[in-house]
Amino acid sequence: MAKKRILVGEDDGAIRGALVEFLESLDYEVAEAESCSGIREAFREFSPDAAVLDYSLPDGTALDLLPHLKQSHPSVPLILLTGNGTVQLAVQAIKEGAEQFLTKPVEMSAIAVVLERALKNQRNQQKQWAGKVREKRESVDPFMGTSPAIREVAEQAQKLAASHCPVLIAGETGSGKGVLAKWLHDQSPRSEEAFVDLNCAGLGRELLETELFGHEVGAFTGAVQRKLGLLEVAQRGTVFLDEIGDMDLQVQPKLLKILEEKKFRRLGDVQERQLDVRLIAASHENLAELVRKKKFRSDLYFRVSTVTMNVPALRERLEDIPLLANYFFERSASDLGKQQLTLSEQAMESLAAYSWPGNIRELKNVIERAALLATSETIRPKDLHLEFKDAVATDNGSNLTLVEVQRQHIQKILDAERGNIARAATRLGVTRGTLYNKLKTFAIQTPRDKE
Repeated sequence: MAKKRILVGEDDGAIRGALVEFLESLDYEVAEAESCSGIREAFREFSPDAAVLDYSLPDGTALDLLPHLKQSHPSVPLILLTGNGTVQLAVQAIKEGAEQFLTKPVEMSAIAVVLERALKNQRNQQKQWAGKVREKRESVDPFMGTSPAIREVAEQAQKLAASHCPVLIAGETGSGKGVLAKWLHDQSPRSEEAFVDLNCAGLGRELLETELFGHEVGAFTGAVQRKLGLLEVAQRGTVFLDEIGDMDLQVQPKLLKILEEKKFRRLGDVQERQLDVRLIAASHENLAELVRKKKFRSDLYFRVSTVTMNVPALRERLEDIPLLANYFFERSASDLGKQQLTLSEQAMESLAAYSWPGNIRELKNVIERAALLATSETIRPKDLHLEFKDAVATDNGSNLTLVEVQRQHIQKILDAERGNIARAATRLGVTRGTLYNKLKTFAIQTPRDKE
C-alpha cells in the first residue's frame, strides 16, 4: 500500500526538520516548504494527503492560503500551527476550512493523533463518496425508453412518488422490478431512511422468520446472539419483499398481523415494538392465481396490493432495445477501458430480433459479456452468442437476415390470425401498441383489424 503523503510548511528550519524526521518515522512520505508560494507549488507537484502548516510565513499567512487550497484540494485536511494563537484566530481558521488549529509548542504525539484522525475521516468521506458515485452509476433508470408500455409505468410511478401506500410490482424475472422498487423509495418521503430488500424465494419458514422479525438469544437452537430483523432495520424506511409469492404459508399470517397492527416481536422476545415501514412487494407469478389455488392468502394479497404496477417484459417494448443496449454497452466499454468498441448495425439487429426470455437482466449480461470478450473493435452478431432457436426454425436453412426472420414471423402469425391484431399480439407476447409499431417498422400490409 502506498504511503500517505504529508506536506510540512514551516519557515523555521529546526522545527521543519524535526517535523519531517518525526513524520517519516511514522512511515509517512514527507515533502517540505518554507513559504506560501512553496506550499502552492508543493500542492501541485507533490499532491499531499494532508498538510501541517505554520500560520506565519515569509510571504503571507496560512490563512491567506486556505481559500485557494480548499477550493483546489477540498478533501485534503489542513492542520495549522501558530506561536501566538487566539480564540478569534482559531475560529476564523476553522471557518476557512482548517482541520485543526494548534498552538506551539506542540507535542509531536499530539500532531500524530490529529493527523491520524484527519486521515481516517478523509478515508471515510472518500468511501462514502465512492459508494454514492457507484450507487448512482450502477443504478438504471427504470423508465428508460420511449415505448408506450414503459411510459405508462413511468406515469403511474410519478403519481405514487409521494405515497406511503403498499405497492405490488408484477413482472417477469429480470424485467426490472427491483430497480423500480428502489426508485419508488428514493422518490418517497422515506428516501433518507433505509431501503431493505429480501428475496423470499427458496427461504424456509425458520430462516424467513428470523430474517424478517429477528430473534433473541436462545430463541431456537443455534441462536447464540441477538439478531435484528429486516423489518426493524428498515424502521421509518422501506421493505422490499421480492418474490413474495414464494413466501411460506405459515409465515404469511404473521406478516399480515404485523402489517395490520404495525407492531412486531423478535422471535423469543415478549416485548412488542412499534413498526413504521412502507412495504413494496414483487412477484413474477400471478398472485391472484396463487390465491385461487390456495397457495397465497387472500387477506395478505389484498393488504400488499393496494396499488399494483405491471412492469412490461422486454419483448413488449422492442423499440426500447437500442437505447437500453447502447446504455449498457457504453457503460461496459468505459469500465473496461475499451472506449473504442462499437456495436455494429448487424449486432443491433440481432439484439432487436431476439426474444429476451431473461428480459433486461439478460440484455445487460449479454452486452457486458460481449464487451469483455471482444477480440476486435467492432461487436458483431457472433460476439453476442445469442441462441436464435425461433429464427433457425423459421429460416429453414435459408440465408435470411435476423430482421427478415422477425418480419416473416410476424407476418406468419398475422396470417394465421387472419389479420386480427389483438390475437396476433397475444400470440407474439407483445402489446397491440408494440405490434402496430413493428408493422410500421417492417412496412407489413395487413387486413383491417376485425375486432
